[in-house]
Amino acid sequence: MGKQRSNRWLQPRRVSVIALNTFTQLVRMKVFYFLMIFAVIALVAQFLDLPQYSGPEAVYTGELELLKGWCMGIMKLFALVFAIAATALLLPKDVEDRTLYTILAKPVPRLDYLVGKLLGVLLLIFVSLFLMNLMMTLVLGYRTSMLLDQQVEMAVAREWSAQAIESMKADIRAQGVTWSVQGGVFAIFLQASIIGSVSLLLSTFSTSTLFTIMVSFMTYLAGSFQSDAAEFYRATASAGTTTWGSILMKCVALLFPNYQLFNITDAAIQGQSIALSAVGTLTGLSLFYVILYTLLSWFVFSDKEF
Repeated sequence: MGKQRSNRWLQPRRVSVIALNTFTQLVRMKVFYFLMIFAVIALVAQFLDLPQYSGPEAVYTGELELLKGWCMGIMKLFALVFAIAATALLLPKDVEDRTLYTILAKPVPRLDYLVGKLLGVLLLIFVSLFLMNLMMTLVLGYRTSMLLDQQVEMAVAREWSAQAIESMKADIRAQGVTWSVQGGVFAIFLQASIIGSVSLLLSTFSTSTLFTIMVSFMTYLAGSFQSDAAEFYRATASAGTTTWGSILMKCVALLFPNYQLFNITDAAIQGQSIALSAVGTLTGLSLFYVILYTLLSWFVFSDKEF
């Protein structure tokens, strides 16, 4: 009875053990240390080499917007590259080290193994983004405070009205540390989660790590330009092919998520507010695709002989 209970799918303790072991395994891989060091150096270099603006008008969309753009761009690059490369390497490495045979012989359900591996990758991405976001938040808060003092002093010297000064302060604060910035970083994590699950699916039937990485990037590009391709098709398709083309486009949209929906980071960089409902919608969409790709991975992986 106990043995049957231990072989049930998605046992939290078993999945968490695999996830934590995967997290530890990835931390020990030097190539990812190098990638993390690159991200930190790029962030620090940007903090120390920001252009200086001479007038209040330039501050609103200037220094703070540039700072957020660079930081969140580096975060996105790190998260996407890490999600693809780490997930593509995990399964082949476990086969090469014969770790996979030991795990499956315990026995561990293959679904638990795949979910644990994916969660381990996502845990490391989440921790990395959290640390980089913390660094960005601290520096952004410091820059915002410094600019507020400088621009208020300049505005007072130029005898601005109290209403104009308050308006300027509100504009500067909108470009500083806000919940929208945190929502933009979370959107980066959600997008990386989908990419990681796609890479996991490809690695279950691919015999080449390079192939998995390249096709994962291609699926990301396909999802990034999905909306543009659909609009181009609707504008150029003839009346007779519209129905079948529409069905085809819907199938493509189902299999490949529209990554343009995750560009709320651009709004955060520009100081615009992000609705909580938008973040909730992206979270639900991400869960759908992560579950879909994980189940497809399990379907393929369950038929493989080891």
